[in-house]
Amino acid sequence: MNQSNVLLPSGCILRKATSADQWSIRLLVFSAKLDPTQLNWQQFLVIECDRNLVSCGQVRNFSGAQELGSLVVAPAWRGRGLGSLLTQHLINTATQPLYLECLGQRLSQFYSRFGFVPISFADLPQFPKTEVLPTLKDKFRFSQLARILLKVPVVFMEYHRNS
Repeated sequence: MNQSNVLLPSGCILRKATSADQWSIRLLVFSAKLDPTQLNWQQFLVIECDRNLVSCGQVRNFSGAQELGSLVVAPAWRGRGLGSLLTQHLINTATQPLYLECLGQRLSQFYSRFGFVPISFADLPQFPKTEVLPTLKDKFRFSQLARILLKVPVVFMEYHRNS
């Protein structure tokens, strides 16, 4: 999906996160009740409007794969295309097969516009763990348990580059 027609509102900039952003990123992620682990500010892109951080997202590295995660737009800034713009920029930074997990049909439909398709837990890649990087499947295992035991509507998705 080409998002080049989505423009940032006046007074907003898209940039790489800096160390000064780490607490604002944590606050945004916690407020959205997203996975608070692996919040490495160095992996984040942020959107800043009028000197306030209003959106963030990251691409996490795993053995043989990457995950688009921690994507949040502050409630007051939703509906302006910031999530779409940030999603496309994060996809463009990926250098390995890209995956994500999200809650529910609405979010899975949002991500499907960018080329993500739902897959089963069994279809997630199982690359060997390295000394430095865990596997994506190990990270998603907790969500799979919540899906089965608690009926949490987790959707696993894989990115397929549009031709």
